[in-house]
Amino acid sequence: MSGTTDEALDRLLDDGRARAAAIDPSHARLWEAVAAATEGGKRFRPALVTVAHDALGGTCPTVAAQVGAAVELLHTALVIHDDVIDGDEVRRGRPNVVGTFSGQARAAGATLVESTEFGRAAGILAGDLALAGAIRAVATCGAETGLVHRLLDLFDAALHTTAAGELSDVRFSLHAGSATLVESLAMEEQKTSAYSFALPLQAGAVLAGADDPTVARLGEAGLLLGGAFQLVDDLIGVFGDPALTGKSTTSDLRTRKQTPLLIHASSTSSWDEIRGYVGRDLTTEELIQTRRLLVLAGSRRYVEDLAEAHLIGARTVLSALGIPGELVPDVTADLSMLGDIEEVAA
Repeated sequence: MSGTTDEALDRLLDDGRARAAAIDPSHARLWEAVAAATEGGKRFRPALVTVAHDALGGTCPTVAAQVGAAVELLHTALVIHDDVIDGDEVRRGRPNVVGTFSGQARAAGATLVESTEFGRAAGILAGDLALAGAIRAVATCGAETGLVHRLLDLFDAALHTTAAGELSDVRFSLHAGSATLVESLAMEEQKTSAYSFALPLQAGAVLAGADDPTVARLGEAGLLLGGAFQLVDDLIGVFGDPALTGKSTTSDLRTRKQTPLLIHASSTSSWDEIRGYVGRDLTTEELIQTRRLLVLAGSRRYVEDLAEAHLIGARTVLSALGIPGELVPDVTADLSMLGDIEEVAA
């Protein structure tokens, strides 16, 4: 991420910090938790705004930097809310907003139930603040009025799409095996691809003055690129090393996420064994056995191949629009964070 985008995000956080401090110290701590939640990411979303803007001949890098920072703050808001929904208290190997405030409550003498409720409340409110800050950043980015309206329309559409995907994710988890592969892929496209990839690419194009067909094509590329990212993330959510990824390797299994990985597994002869490890907490030995079964079922290889196909499709569209493939993040590089297939299956 460029320095200008770093500076833009810092300005957004400092602005929120000043507003929070003017209320009271307790509220200031809530915003500090938001700021902490922005740390440690790869910042590829702001980079996608810049890539599209620059590749299409844009001439407003400062505005693009602020819009990129707004996308990153939007991501932070959605991640915080996602942790609340999933009941997770750790992200990137450290307490998230929920975990931070629930821990503070426990240290002050609250019961487990009380501290959990307090942490969830803090997570909801922190996510709301980050979301409002992101939209405000777009509205005040300095672009001419017509472009701001187009950007706000893009952000609004992405939010609606993401909310639909998030709710579908939870609904599918209520009844394991109820979602088809097509439904699971559509859910992941809505939940992640729309705001993480399609939105920043399209926002950069709008700032560059691109026409509607070009913006639409970039949306298609973003959905494909996001699909590859989410499929890899699903694999990391079971096969990854938490020390490297900061991501739980049992949460998806515990919450019965209807990912393509599990849906494929449910169609194989290994499912009768695998299903016993889904929907509950797992010991280290049980997680190892689940991984082995998913490899033997061919589910891991299936998802890896599907991710690669999505990535190839995205690069084809982007190349046709004159955006060099090397400028686009290789999301399948994260597969290096997974254990070797033969080692897992041993």
